[in-house]
Amino acid sequence: MINYESKRRKNGSAPTSTVGRAKAVTLETVPDSEMWSDGLVSLFYGDSLNLYPQWSAPATIVSDGAYGILGFEGDTSDHLGIAEWYKPHIEAWSAKATGRTTLWFWNSEIGWATAHPELEKAGWRYINANIWNKGLAHIAGNVNTTKIRRFPVVTEICVQYVFEPKIDGLTLQRWLYREWKRTGLVMRKANEACGVKDVAVRKYLDQGHLWYYPPPEMFAKMANYANEFGDPKGRPYFSIDGVTVGTAADWADLRSTFNCPHATTNVWDRNPLKGGERIKVPELSNKVAHLNQKPLDLMRQIISASTNPRDVVWEPFGGLFSASVAARELGRRVYAAEIDSTYYQLGVRRFTEKELLF
Repeated sequence: MINYESKRRKNGSAPTSTVGRAKAVTLETVPDSEMWSDGLVSLFYGDSLNLYPQWSAPATIVSDGAYGILGFEGDTSDHLGIAEWYKPHIEAWSAKATGRTTLWFWNSEIGWATAHPELEKAGWRYINANIWNKGLAHIAGNVNTTKIRRFPVVTEICVQYVFEPKIDGLTLQRWLYREWKRTGLVMRKANEACGVKDVAVRKYLDQGHLWYYPPPEMFAKMANYANEFGDPKGRPYFSIDGVTVGTAADWADLRSTFNCPHATTNVWDRNPLKGGERIKVPELSNKVAHLNQKPLDLMRQIISASTNPRDVVWEPFGGLFSASVAARELGRRVYAAEIDSTYYQLGVRRFTEKELLF
């Protein structure tokens, strides 16, 4: 039996109000178990804040939590509470992230803007803001622009971050520059080391916004040259562990994966979900289960771009576990959580009742 009282998540402790909250279906049953797993995907019924310590380090985190629009119980009433809501999660992500970790942060534009300072402070480096353009079908003429006095919103934002690794407390950009300066060699010798005209000095050792991450083979060339010709008293140079000279493989481990899809930009024209992929609840005449279910094709796009097969994907605010479904299709390992019993049960059905996958 289903009623209309929402029991949505309480992750975070930001003040909320029930005024204007969107209603969602609620199953009166409780999950049979607090975890479901098929060996590749592990779905947890509970607060992700309590689960992060037992999850393997992520290659990618797909975050689709509070938007500040009273979308669920525990969501903030506006954007002002967003930073506080996400702060403990961001800190937990940073504690488990490596230099290979990418974060995809779904939100509204204003929600993301208020969360960004917390992300940056915790070591997440902004890469790109991607816009999901849902098109005119999203509003279907049901907006009175005279009253709202603005252009109707048909977008969501999915912002890409990477976790910024540090060596000796320095970002990679600052550390590379420091290591070369320690050798006592003039800057132009870096070009000679890499066999380029001026790229090494102009990009790899740049200290401004034009800095470019050296490819692993170029890092190895700089490291080997520095240790052969640099001041012997300062060796080893470019040592990530402080003992041995860094290799191309060592350097590659400090960089996140990005498999750039062909002909894809940061604007994703994609209508809202309709039809078979939209999860409905049979117990209530197939009422739509979730107000903002994400399309699997967009989830596949970001996960395939930022992971390789068998990499670990986190979905801390699972909802209907769309990112987990996409990751499973791509052969990734998944850890995901959902604190609402209804969404958790409906999400598990997507894995146990195969006709619900699409």
